[in-house]
Amino acid sequence: MSMGSWIRASIIMGIVFIALSVLLAPVSEALGSSRFSFTDVIRAARVRSLRPYAPPAQVSQSLLNLSYDQYQAIRFKPTKSLWYGSRRLFHVEPVPPGLYYRHCISMSVVNHRTISKLRFPKRDFTYPSRDVYRQIHDDSCIAGFKLTYPLRGAGIQNQFLVFAGASYFRAVGRLNRFGLSARGIAINTAFPPVEEFPAFRRFWLLEPGSDAQTMTIYALLDGPSITGAYRFRVTPGSDTRMAVNAVLFFRKVPRVIGIAPLTSMFFYGQGTPRPSGEWRPAVHDSDGLQLENGDHEWLWRPLINPLGFLVSSFVLDNPLGFGLMQRDQKFPEYQDLEARYDLRPSAWVSPEGRWGRGHVELVEIPSNSETEDNIVAYWVPDTPPQPGHEYQYNYRVSFGRAGLARPPAGYVLHTFVGSGQNPGMPCTSAQDVLRFVVDFGGSFPLHTVAVDGVVSANASGQVSQVSVMKNTVSAGYRLSFLVRVEPRHPLELRAFLHHGRDTLTETWSYLMPWSSARRLLEAPGCSASETRADQPLQAP
Repeated sequence: MSMGSWIRASIIMGIVFIALSVLLAPVSEALGSSRFSFTDVIRAARVRSLRPYAPPAQVSQSLLNLSYDQYQAIRFKPTKSLWYGSRRLFHVEPVPPGLYYRHCISMSVVNHRTISKLRFPKRDFTYPSRDVYRQIHDDSCIAGFKLTYPLRGAGIQNQFLVFAGASYFRAVGRLNRFGLSARGIAINTAFPPVEEFPAFRRFWLLEPGSDAQTMTIYALLDGPSITGAYRFRVTPGSDTRMAVNAVLFFRKVPRVIGIAPLTSMFFYGQGTPRPSGEWRPAVHDSDGLQLENGDHEWLWRPLINPLGFLVSSFVLDNPLGFGLMQRDQKFPEYQDLEARYDLRPSAWVSPEGRWGRGHVELVEIPSNSETEDNIVAYWVPDTPPQPGHEYQYNYRVSFGRAGLARPPAGYVLHTFVGSGQNPGMPCTSAQDVLRFVVDFGGSFPLHTVAVDGVVSANASGQVSQVSVMKNTVSAGYRLSFLVRVEPRHPLELRAFLHHGRDTLTETWSYLMPWSSARRLLEAPGCSASETRADQPLQAP
């Protein structure tokens, strides 16, 4: 694989041992003339990969038994933040252990003179009760950290990035609320219950200069199958952008390695049935997977909440980007004043260099709750990694508005799915027919006529009555068509708009398992007008 290569050693063994002793230093230690760098983290990851995996010690069971409300009531005092009161724009706050966060991490600050291990005593926090306070036995244990920055105005620190739990990290742009997450790596995600969750065990924060707007973080990853060195260059703003360098070493070959994974939640939306009793029109952190291949072709896959475990693959050579996006950003589409799903960020991964042959894998997991992350997307290289080799992946991941990465022409706005029955039709005429309505928006040439829809289906579907009309509300186009469904087979569809020889939009790609199609075909009220996907139906 083009991404794998050995890094040749260029330093004598005496300096190797000195550098490793600095990595493990528990207190402030002078660096002298040898500046700590990403090379030192790579070396530490390589050395660790040659040793058997040793899992981190678990925090006390009493902390893991805290209720959600008890854990949330443990609050860090902002005046104790790292760099509070300085001219630095970035401040650092620790994440306490407990509930979901089962292990301690180590965190150090690096400047031009020293490496200093960070400690946040338990007196730097407030607690819901003295009983919870007494359960904190190790007052140097932290489970992660948060970065703050004056995103929305000078003098006010806004939380914009969190590293906590395994290799997870979350970020937001200026106008977002926290939603989906990214991860350092995904191992065997589509093969439960053998999925591994490697963890960032140690972080080094490079002390930023006064008024610096970019911050650099090093991280050491460790898991049963893998070790890794990571460098994150973080720049907050309207969209928060992170340049990521990952250098990976394998102890053994996993079944599937997922590069640059993104994790999100989709409960239900416009294009899926609404669970019984739900009054909100939609509930999700992301509504689709967006892809750009090496030929600058764009694809959009609406997300679903399937009845069974569902894995889709999208073959791409040298991908230019992929992401889980929240395109629907209008409050009326959710009507949730607390969760504010309309403000959840999108995340877009842009590979740097040539990643070679492989595919983006989308995993959709059945869920009965909006509290569970059930969507994962990541890149899988065709060539499996081998122990003893080094693999490097460089990419950028951006968090923010849906428009941070968008096709230059037309793109999908909405997907609706329902019964194929038309008003006045008898029930028997639509027993195995579904209607699909896809709204496209974006930049179109000044065409008023002759915009056509191209729709294709696998052997399980027969497409008919394809029509395109101008959408005078959105200033885009509406594509509508019927599909006769083959019982007990999944339905796969693709569609786009064109004019003459010109393709006007990205490609809409849709996968519907038979179980989901059957729910719609068996929906009550057959004699009524067309069954819309946003009417109350049983959850898929």
